[in-house]
Amino acid sequence: MNGWLGIDWHEIFSISMPVMELIVRGSAMYWFLFLIFRFLIRRDVGAVGVADILLLVIVADASQNAMAGEYRSITDGMILVATLIGWNILLDWLSFRFKAFRHFAEASTLCLIRDGRMLKRNMRREFITEDELWAKLRQAGITELRDVKLANLESDGEISVIEKK
Repeated sequence: MNGWLGIDWHEIFSISMPVMELIVRGSAMYWFLFLIFRFLIRRDVGAVGVADILLLVIVADASQNAMAGEYRSITDGMILVATLIGWNILLDWLSFRFKAFRHFAEASTLCLIRDGRMLKRNMRREFITEDELWAKLRQAGITELRDVKLANLESDGEISVIEKK
């Protein structure tokens, strides 16, 4: 039966599985993810790469399905999340161990300013406006473009600035 705006409000707000099952599923996935992120995925460097962001998005979807009951069991969700994290760890290990694989897995550095001159072609390639670049230069204490020896877009998405001496 459709109510106001053609929406079945009872169906939207009804509980489709036992509350205790939701609590157990949510708790189990929370502690499973907490333990994995606490003890297996430690980023002391502080940089977040594309693979890390991809992992977070996919883990969020996989764990949501395990919590909401889309899988037949919580274990299904845990196995899927563990598999995804295993791939992420393997990618990190291969990138650390093999330079050729690192070039495949990580974006290379892109020069945005060289010797006080903006490289507009590189900026267009990454959709970086002059205003955005100037904001980063001001954060680095630069007020004149001629004072910049080099400014690079790093593989983690940050812009590094080297001032002329």
